[in-house]
Amino acid sequence: MSLLPPEVAAELNQLLQALQSPDNSVRSQAEEHLQNNWTATRPDVLLMGLAEQIAGAPEISLRSFAAVIFRRIASKTRKTEKGDNVEIFISLPAEQAHVIRQKVLETLAHESDRLVRNKIGDAVADLARQYTENNDQWPEILGVLFNLSMANDIGQRETAFRVFATTPGIIEKQHEAAVIDAFGRGFKDNSVAVQLAAMEAFASFFRNLTKATQPKYFTLLPDVLNILPPIKDSHDSDDLSKALLALIELAESSPKMFKPLFHNLVMFSVSVIQDKDLSDLCRQNALELMATFADYAPSMCRKDASYTNDMITQCLSLMTDIGEDDDDASEWLSNDDLDSEESDLNHVAGEQCMDRLANKLGGETILVPTFHWLPRMITSMAWKDRHAALMAISAISEGCRDLMVKELNRVLDLVVPALTDSHPRVRWAGCQALGQMSTDFAPTMQKEYYDRVLRAIIPVLDSPEGRVKAHAAAALVNFCEEAEKTILEPYLDDLLSHLFQLLQNDKRYVQEQALSTIATIADAAEAAFSKYYDTLMPLLVNVLQRENEKEFRLLRAKAMECATLIALAVGKERLGADTMTLVGLLGNIQSNITDPDDPQAQYLMHCWGRMCRVMGVDFLNFLPSVMPPLVELASAKADIQLLDTDDEIEQIQQEDGWELVPLKGKMIGIRTSTMDDKHMAIELLVVYAQTLEKYFAPWVVEIMAKIALPGLAFFFHDPVRFISAKLVPQLLNSYKKAYGPGSNELRELWAGTVDKLLEVLTAEPAIDALAEMYQCFYESVEVIGKGCLASNHMEKFIDGVSSAIEDYKDRINQREQDRAGATAEDAEDEAEDLLLAIEDDQTLLSDMNKAFHSIFKNHGAEFLQPWERLLGTYESFLTSQDPTQRQWGLCIMDDVLEYCGPESVRYAQLISTSLLEGCKDPSAAIRQAAAYGIGVAAHHGGAPWSQFLASSLPYLFQVTQVPDARGEEAVYATENACAAIAKILHFNKQSVEDPQPVISQWVNTLPVTNDEEAAPYAYGYLVELIEQQHPAVAGQVDKIFVYVGKTLETEMLHGQLAVRVASAVRSLLVSTGVDPTPLLQQNFSDASQEIIRRHFT
Repeated sequence: MSLLPPEVAAELNQLLQALQSPDNSVRSQAEEHLQNNWTATRPDVLLMGLAEQIAGAPEISLRSFAAVIFRRIASKTRKTEKGDNVEIFISLPAEQAHVIRQKVLETLAHESDRLVRNKIGDAVADLARQYTENNDQWPEILGVLFNLSMANDIGQRETAFRVFATTPGIIEKQHEAAVIDAFGRGFKDNSVAVQLAAMEAFASFFRNLTKATQPKYFTLLPDVLNILPPIKDSHDSDDLSKALLALIELAESSPKMFKPLFHNLVMFSVSVIQDKDLSDLCRQNALELMATFADYAPSMCRKDASYTNDMITQCLSLMTDIGEDDDDASEWLSNDDLDSEESDLNHVAGEQCMDRLANKLGGETILVPTFHWLPRMITSMAWKDRHAALMAISAISEGCRDLMVKELNRVLDLVVPALTDSHPRVRWAGCQALGQMSTDFAPTMQKEYYDRVLRAIIPVLDSPEGRVKAHAAAALVNFCEEAEKTILEPYLDDLLSHLFQLLQNDKRYVQEQALSTIATIADAAEAAFSKYYDTLMPLLVNVLQRENEKEFRLLRAKAMECATLIALAVGKERLGADTMTLVGLLGNIQSNITDPDDPQAQYLMHCWGRMCRVMGVDFLNFLPSVMPPLVELASAKADIQLLDTDDEIEQIQQEDGWELVPLKGKMIGIRTSTMDDKHMAIELLVVYAQTLEKYFAPWVVEIMAKIALPGLAFFFHDPVRFISAKLVPQLLNSYKKAYGPGSNELRELWAGTVDKLLEVLTAEPAIDALAEMYQCFYESVEVIGKGCLASNHMEKFIDGVSSAIEDYKDRINQREQDRAGATAEDAEDEAEDLLLAIEDDQTLLSDMNKAFHSIFKNHGAEFLQPWERLLGTYESFLTSQDPTQRQWGLCIMDDVLEYCGPESVRYAQLISTSLLEGCKDPSAAIRQAAAYGIGVAAHHGGAPWSQFLASSLPYLFQVTQVPDARGEEAVYATENACAAIAKILHFNKQSVEDPQPVISQWVNTLPVTNDEEAAPYAYGYLVELIEQQHPAVAGQVDKIFVYVGKTLETEMLHGQLAVRVASAVRSLLVSTGVDPTPLLQQNFSDASQEIIRRHFT
């Protein structure tokens, strides 16, 4: 019996019929009516009516459709009276919601059609999700689902687990024994469909458990794995694939759960990969399962008796599964679509898995078993074996870099002969291997093997097959990107004569690749490319002048790229009159772009950016036509779609340029291609602002308001946020250059900017993004300068720092807890992730430190009051066991000393103790910060610090006397100590009781050859001593000359100071009669002697 009046039920029935109409106009009117007359005004009546239709409609299609609409409406959001957004069902009055959900639950229990029941199950799961997320109760659901999981009907049992799979939260808090019992029954069910539904539900449930809770359910794993062999024996590839996918999810959540049975699972998976009677997708899922263990538990894989050998053997075997029915490659050669989809093919799956094994297990584990096969495969009579061997070298080179680079000569012995192979696909694979190796083994490949590589690749450009010669040109891109111009110069004639030939090829993709390669060579060769300018530029201009036929668009885009990179390489003078020709052509192309998918549009943006860099202020005339499309692209909003149905999700998955993100039980599609274009456009705005500086000012206010500041909070795409953070200080700088540092215009722009920057610092949750935002903040403060922050800004800054430091401490504590509960194997597997996490934190602290520095630098002691709020944090960091924290604290104390002068004495006890302790620290970076701080106290601290400075001298000398004091790690600490002693002797000599022995000892702490900040203080003081004819220098002239020579050799001294030092030492040599020639010859190379002589003449 219906709870709705008959006329309402009838109206709804009619509406549902209209919503399914094949007539678009009828359907659109029905959608509008649904929204305006039902969803917006009486959602409770609508949902009750839909529940009744699900239960009572005679047609299966109508019941199914009603369930889909019910789920869609129930999860729509609407505003409450308080203005909050809330999903419709959870916002209904409790009594109405109770009646509706009971009706749906009853229907789920009684529906006989499997597909309809599944749709009802999806709706029930969505309601359950709403209750779980709102910490609300739906007590009846569990009883119904547990009863269904024991029903006589197979379909009902399957449905129960389907609901559990989509809303695992509803069973998380239940008693473990009941959950284990339900899953155990499901795994042992006599129906494969139920077993698979139980597996999927268990994987989903398991993913939501904490690590501490997971082991309670490990006992279920044998039952899970026992499901697989009978399915394999039945040769049902689809069911076996589903089971393997559930196992992959479990392996991602808790790979260690599989440890007792891992070897058995390896053997089973290998048997699936080998079984050619199963579908390719099923075999690839078995491979993916094994690769997942390499990703998440590499140490378990390394320790297994057969995992590595079996996996490499299977990968290589799959990689030979190529070119079926195309042994002579005629079909492959005739295919001009080089981007044709191959990702679902066995040989690609094998290559990708090899890459993952190399990256996760490392060279020490996989090189021996891989090279057990490669030499015999590379000499095999079967071209597929040779091809697979070369592709394997490409796949493993990144992960095995450290070991393979030492054996590069032997690896090239395998690869180079393939470039003259009789089979075109083997030659193609040889190019692929050399190209990949050029990237992975850079710069060793370019510096030590350039002749061998180039002499091997260049002849392949003459191959008769278009695909092979194009790939040889592509390999050259990889090689030249990492090559010095001095290496390329002798080969330019040969390279470019071949590439010019490719421009005449009848295959357009060959021409396009030739242009890309020439562009890369021009970029690398720089001015040396000028020789080829007159030959190439007319060809490019000719391509750009062609009619805008659709099939030539990419070719023209590549020609644009090539021409503008050449312009950048040879410079404005060499371009001459061609400058205006080129920008005129670019303008003409831009005005004729009408299709949104025209590839020229994106290339054109970059081309304008390059021409701006070439032309400088001369580019200003073109800004009015260049900027509007760029600003439009940079202002793009996120393209987001809410996907209601499986069909919609599947459609989006098949399209390029989309990312799917689960959100509150729904799937959100984000068009990443739009985000990539937005990022590129903002990147180019940075180029314009940097290059044009004050001339870019007319665009600044609009870009800051509409693009840069909103971009900081563009959470859909991190690269957009990061590049927006780079743009903000550039825009401020443009305005500063245009209107002056103290102008009202700059003040107004900053007033609208600073609050937004501080807001982002306070609200940003992601560590890497927060570091970028701190960098944006301190660079902006540096641009605006003195007094740019009011006291409320400083307070807000400290609020943000305080919050970030608390989060940082929580992460540290969590790592300590994880470390305490981790096995040696866990620690080994998680070491890389741990290092990355620690590195992210160090970057954040470093950028935060620079923000403190910029505020102290521009506000001095005004910042001390808000700064003091975190005094307890600084104190705890200075005495921390963690060197990163000690260094962070010390650097802040250095800033207090440097920019607060005598007022820093308020913190004298804290600062002096930390500086002296820092001089003894085992960390060289901390010794450097401490030595620098003592030097700052000498320079800026004034009289209150004089007693401390005298007592610090033994500590500073100690810094210069540690083992390997001039090694790469310790040299900056040593040089800062040298400079600090010089500052004490120069600025605070009266505080040193007996300066003469100190000065004599100090001379032997020279030279300073690495730290440009320290060098002027050390050598400025040395000049003082020479001018005073101090015995400490007069008695060791040869040492003084060598110390100064070493500094001049490394160009640490500049301008007037370099002249003063050279003049003083010259006078010292003359007055003491010392001949510098033998000293030069004994201590310096010919090139260095020449540099030093220049300074002394």
